Amino acid sequence: MSGERYSEDVKISRSSSSDSHDTISSSIGSDYRKNTPVPLGEEDLERVALRKSESHGSYHTSNSMGRRKRSLRKLTSSGESEHTEHSLSRYNTTYSVKEIYGNKSEQEIELERTKTRNTILTELSHRVDTENELNNGDVSDEEKQSLVQRDERLYEDVDDVPIPTRDNGAEFTDIDPELVAWDGDDDPAQPRNWPVSQKCWQTFIVSMYTLISPMSSSVCSPAMGKISEDFGIHSTVLQSFSVSIMVLAWALGPIFIAPLSESDKIGRRTVLNVSIWIIFIFNLVCGFSKNTAQLCVFRFLGGLGGCASLNVGAGTLADLWDNKPRQFAMAAYSLGPSLGPVISPVISGFVVENCAWKWVFFVLAIFNGAVAALGTIFFKETYSPKLLRQKADRLRKETGNPHLHTIYEMANANKNIKTVVSSMTRPLGMLATNPMILGLGSFMAFIYGFMYLMIVTFPHVFEGSYGFSVGISGLMFLPMGLGYILGTAFWTWLIDRFYTKLTEQNNGVPKPEYRLPCLCFSGVGTAVGLIWYGWSAQKKLHWIMPCIGSGLFAFFFTAVFQTIQNYLIDMNPRLSASSIAAAAIMRSVFGFALPLAADAMYNRLNYGWGNTMCGFIAFALGVPFPLFCLKYGEHLRNWANRRANRSLANLEKENFNRLKAKNGGAEPPVPPAAKTAAKTIS
Repeated sequence: MSGERYSEDVKISRSSSSDSHDTISSSIGSDYRKNTPVPLGEEDLERVALRKSESHGSYHTSNSMGRRKRSLRKLTSSGESEHTEHSLSRYNTTYSVKEIYGNKSEQEIELERTKTRNTILTELSHRVDTENELNNGDVSDEEKQSLVQRDERLYEDVDDVPIPTRDNGAEFTDIDPELVAWDGDDDPAQPRNWPVSQKCWQTFIVSMYTLISPMSSSVCSPAMGKISEDFGIHSTVLQSFSVSIMVLAWALGPIFIAPLSESDKIGRRTVLNVSIWIIFIFNLVCGFSKNTAQLCVFRFLGGLGGCASLNVGAGTLADLWDNKPRQFAMAAYSLGPSLGPVISPVISGFVVENCAWKWVFFVLAIFNGAVAALGTIFFKETYSPKLLRQKADRLRKETGNPHLHTIYEMANANKNIKTVVSSMTRPLGMLATNPMILGLGSFMAFIYGFMYLMIVTFPHVFEGSYGFSVGISGLMFLPMGLGYILGTAFWTWLIDRFYTKLTEQNNGVPKPEYRLPCLCFSGVGTAVGLIWYGWSAQKKLHWIMPCIGSGLFAFFFTAVFQTIQNYLIDMNPRLSASSIAAAAIMRSVFGFALPLAADAMYNRLNYGWGNTMCGFIAFALGVPFPLFCLKYGEHLRNWANRRANRSLANLEKENFNRLKAKNGGAEPPVPPAAKTAAKTIS
């Protein structure tokens, strides 16, 4: 664009932007001096949008990036626009106080800041009310989408962020010139706009992080014979306890990890990097254990520190990928929890056969350290609130304007202990009250427990019944690994095929339940695999037969993990981290407890009837409830979401009211959008 054309565009933009600001000021009313804000109504937003569209016509054409345009204005003390020769766009402005407020006095500037803060907080508060009205009615997904299309301020399809905003506050930048947000929908700094190669690289690192903890959980299984000799362990329950103690730690970690990763002060990267180094330290010191107590304590602490990737990893993928491509990213991510417990016994079996058992932990620590170093160097932050806070910090330093802020800094400025405790206890509450998490989580928990039950029995079956050496016995884990790999490829394709076809049949409106059809197949398949493995081992058929059974189990297991993880994310995006944490708590408890019962169960029932009982449980949990969800899941999901959203909305309402009271703002009338939504629903 030539300088003359650009200057003309800027002048037009500034003039119209000033009119837009006057429109906003008039909508706030004559009580400006009394500092009583009124939220923007639909007509106000339409007028502002129209003026912006008219004033930015040529600028839209010239900007090949197609970003959301910001107001090009410079306010003087009289509220008039002032023409200058350089651009004051949201992309190029230095955000300095002088350029934003012109020659206004400090008192006028602070008054305008207070008015703007209260206007935004009031709008957020009314969005919470509107969402409450939406959630209090039995509204279908199609009706919700129709409402969202008619009123874009109904934020049903929000990301996993702590306040009701779709664009990380970008919708408020036209009335708050000091608000830092993304520079449009295609801002390259936004993680979902990163190049595909970069997103794949970050997904790979997260998947490697997720591989370490499951590898650590089963690494000592082939070495328990030698460890028991050195430490004098005679109880098979204590041997199983030493293996599965790390999984118990995974049940406690989500209570603390999820709130940390959702803080705009900490973010995903810090949590994941600290976590991977903690598990490295304790994997290393496990090799120096002198007794059973030390080994169990070190493994528990390692599991407590290393569980972050199992809970935060899914949120990281949600930061990076939209719904459809996330299915493929989740497939790669899910290989960690499934392949990890299988890979490490293969390696540790040969290590313990040729070296002291301590080297099992030392070899693992070497690999752990390499992954930790790789992630520390190359893993990038993906959480938008944290990235925007970093952007605001940088701009504050560059401009010398300490009042620049993000929407999250504004909304979370007055958080109290009640909010923090609520975030920590929400997964437990959802686990107890949400039937979708309880029903689907129970199936995943039992299947996860059965996997660890098989892992702890492999040495007894293949060393005891078949007479294999420790190293060769470790190779018997490979069919499970092959089942996981083949299952990941197959079920990723099939789940996506079902999801896409059912969405198209529903006029393009997706439902989380469209991910569930394959879950019914897995309920049958895992039951067959368990029964096949048990009776083959009991009858001492050729060693390939129990391996086929374990491979079948693993093949169908991947469908369970992929389907339920994605469903929990789609079910309620704003609470997806808590939903995943709730399922992880249950899964980890069963992964810890079922191996402890293995010896007593198999002594009484043997492998055949013992695994037949497990197969019946898998069928009972994996077929009826998913079929029920396919038909009635939407109503049940909406009922559960209403309960969870009301609790969250009440906390948000209290927080916004505290912030408004702190700013001296009074409660304004309800905007037309909230009234319209409530009337439509009723």
